[in-house]
Amino acid sequence: MSNKKGLISLAFGGLAIGMTEFTMMGILPDIAKDVNIDIPTASNLIGLYALGVVVGAPTLVAATSKYPAKKVLLFLMLLFFVFNAVFTFAPNPWSLFISRFISGLPHGAFFGIGSVVASKLAKPGKEAQAISLMFTGMTIANLAGVPLGTYIGHHFDWKITYGVISLLGLLTFLTIYLWMPVFPADKSNNIVKQICYFKRWDAWLMIAIISIGTGGLFAWISYISKLVTTVSGLSEDSVSIIMILIGAGMCVGNLLGGKVADTLSPTKAAISCFLAMATCLLVLFFIAHITVLAYPMAFITGMIAFSIAPSLQMMLINNAKGAETFAASAGQAAFNIGNSIGAYLGAIPIIYGFAYNYPSLVGVVMASIGAILTYIFYIKVESKESSSEVNTEILQKA
Repeated sequence: MSNKKGLISLAFGGLAIGMTEFTMMGILPDIAKDVNIDIPTASNLIGLYALGVVVGAPTLVAATSKYPAKKVLLFLMLLFFVFNAVFTFAPNPWSLFISRFISGLPHGAFFGIGSVVASKLAKPGKEAQAISLMFTGMTIANLAGVPLGTYIGHHFDWKITYGVISLLGLLTFLTIYLWMPVFPADKSNNIVKQICYFKRWDAWLMIAIISIGTGGLFAWISYISKLVTTVSGLSEDSVSIIMILIGAGMCVGNLLGGKVADTLSPTKAAISCFLAMATCLLVLFFIAHITVLAYPMAFITGMIAFSIAPSLQMMLINNAKGAETFAASAGQAAFNIGNSIGAYLGAIPIIYGFAYNYPSLVGVVMASIGAILTYIFYIKVESKESSSEVNTEILQKA
């Protein structure tokens, strides 16, 4: 039971982090108006958070590698709680920007360390499903937390929203303290050993897989509002329903993806999920103009697109013996890079005057490249390791 409670505490962290990252998109105009800055300037709050994730993921993991995981997770959520609170009460734009950057630092490290801890809490053969339970918190954030936070920000005050998010960080801190088992620190870990992970070509292949492949999701979802209003013909009031359906799909897909990864193997599951994502986005491109299909496609696309997460986390952990937490946290940084790349490339057809279903084609290409790169990983890395294990067994028997 204590192991299940430990996983629930990680899910609380996923909920808090998911809300702080994605609610910003919905209440950006409210923040800009409140602090008297224009929208382009306020949009730096999105970029600064993503930069915090990229910077914090490897540095915080490397700096805390000799400490027990429970202590590190507590430190990360304390950092999250404090600087989201500072963000809530920031007196001027500069303090707003600085606190937003620092509040992004724990993101990648928390999911990186949390993924490794979740796999240790799991029963043998259930590791990916345990990781998917942690990510359930983030999918619930997209399903309920973000719409609720956006509503509060629009109709009351955005500071209430981020005050609640800060308190969720404190709740996560308390549940980790009370429920998370203590795992002894690996004293053999050091910063040099962690950083050496990046000397390997297959580590960079994993980063490319995540950065490019998951960019397919963001090429689509970054322009979802315009897609459903200008192409599908829905009203602006329907966008919130579409977002809830996407969040529900992500929640289901995340849990389904964990099951598939444990059944097939993480790498085979990742290839299947990327191909499914590419197929779904291609279908969406051709049927986006059919209004009645907008709702079921929102759920289906969200489900398929987010089913990839547990597989990729397990691939990172399995491929980085001795630097698992560093690899898993770097994967979160790569996921945020995919966010930026997908949104940027998805904008190109729009700039040239094409309709808002064309970013989905960009997503098809990116997800397909993700599948190809994952297949290369399977052939060059995983099959070689399997052959090596078989040869070792034959020699032992001989």
